Amino acid sequence: MFLVYKQQLNFRIMKPINFSNKWINTTIHIIIWLVVFSLPFILYKTNTRPRHEITDKEITEFQYVGICTNFLWVGAFYLNALILIPKLVYKKKITRYFISIIFLFFICILLHYFIFSLIVNRNHFSFWNGLQFNLAPYLLSIAISTIWQMWSDKVRSEKLLMEKKQETLKTELSFLRSQISPHFFLNVLNNVVALVRMKSDNLEPTVMKLSSLMKYMLYETNEEKVLLKSEAEYLQSYIDLQQQRFGKKVKVSVTINIDNDWYEIEPMLLIPFVENAFKHGVGLIENPQIKINLQIINQLLTFSVENKFNGTVAEVKDKTSGIGLVNVQRRLNLLYSTDHTLFIEKNNDWFKVVLTINLHQ
Repeated sequence: MFLVYKQQLNFRIMKPINFSNKWINTTIHIIIWLVVFSLPFILYKTNTRPRHEITDKEITEFQYVGICTNFLWVGAFYLNALILIPKLVYKKKITRYFISIIFLFFICILLHYFIFSLIVNRNHFSFWNGLQFNLAPYLLSIAISTIWQMWSDKVRSEKLLMEKKQETLKTELSFLRSQISPHFFLNVLNNVVALVRMKSDNLEPTVMKLSSLMKYMLYETNEEKVLLKSEAEYLQSYIDLQQQRFGKKVKVSVTINIDNDWYEIEPMLLIPFVENAFKHGVGLIENPQIKINLQIINQLLTFSVENKFNGTVAEVKDKTSGIGLVNVQRRLNLLYSTDHTLFIEKNNDWFKVVLTINLHQ
C-alpha cells in the first residue's frame, strides 16, 4: 500500500493597482476630471444663439460659469465616494441613497443658478437648459465615483486579506518549526544519555557535534531559508550521531550529491524523515537497514529515506510520536504547494519516503 501527498494552495491573485502610489492615484483622478469636465461641451452647445451674435464678454462669462460649475461635480464626486457610498450603499440603504443622489443633483442645479446669476444674469438663465447641460456630467461624476470607491475599497480589502494570510502563514510556520526543533533535541539528548551509560570514548566528539548542531538550530534556522549545503551538513551530523549510538547494529547507507552550493531550502525540513527512520527502523528488526539519498538534478531536489520495519510488532506510541512527519507535511503544503510531491510507501517490510522539490534557482 502507498500514499501520495500533494497539496495546492491558491494564493495566486492578480496584482492589483497600487492605490497607495500617489502618482498613480493623481493620474487616474486627472483623467477622470478631464472626461467629466469636457462632457458638457461635447454633448451640448453653450448657447442656442448664432456664434457671431455672442460677444467676447459673454464667452468669458460662460467660461467662468463652467469653471465654477466644475467644482460642483468635484464636490458631488467626493461626497458620494466618501460619505454616501460608505454610509448608505455599504449598509444596504439603497432607497435613501437614490433619494440622496436626486436631492444632491437639485442642490447642484440651485448652486449653478446662483453662480450663473452672479457672473452672467439671472434673467438669461433657463432651468431647462441648466438641467440638460448639467445632468450628464453629474450622472457621470456619480457613476465614476461609485465605481472608483467600490473598486478601490475592494482592492484595499483584498490587500489587507492577503497581508493577514501572510501573517497567519508566518505564525503557523513558526509554530510548526518550534515543534520540530524540541522534538529533535529530545531525541539527540537520548543518544547522549545512551553513550554515557555505555561509557563510550565517542562521548566527547558526540557532545562537540551536538554543540554544532545546537548552534545551527538556534541561530541559522531563524532565517526563512538556509543554504541546502548547510542543511545537508546538519543532516550528516545527525546521521553520524545516530551511527555512533548504534554502531554496527544498524547498516546505514548515505549518498549526498549537491551540484550547486547556492541552492536554498527551508531549515529543518529534511531531518524529520531521517529521525523517523532511526526511530522505527531499529529495535526488534532482523538486519536493520537505513538508506538515505539526497541529490539535485536540473534544479529538482530528490530526497529519499528507506528503512526496514517489523510489521508483526504493534508499535507503542509515545506523546511525541508523529510530530515530525505531520509537521513536515504541513510545512511542505504551506511553503512549496504545487512545487513538491511527497510519496510514502510501506511494502515488503520496507518503509519508504520520497520527497521532490522544485527549487526554482
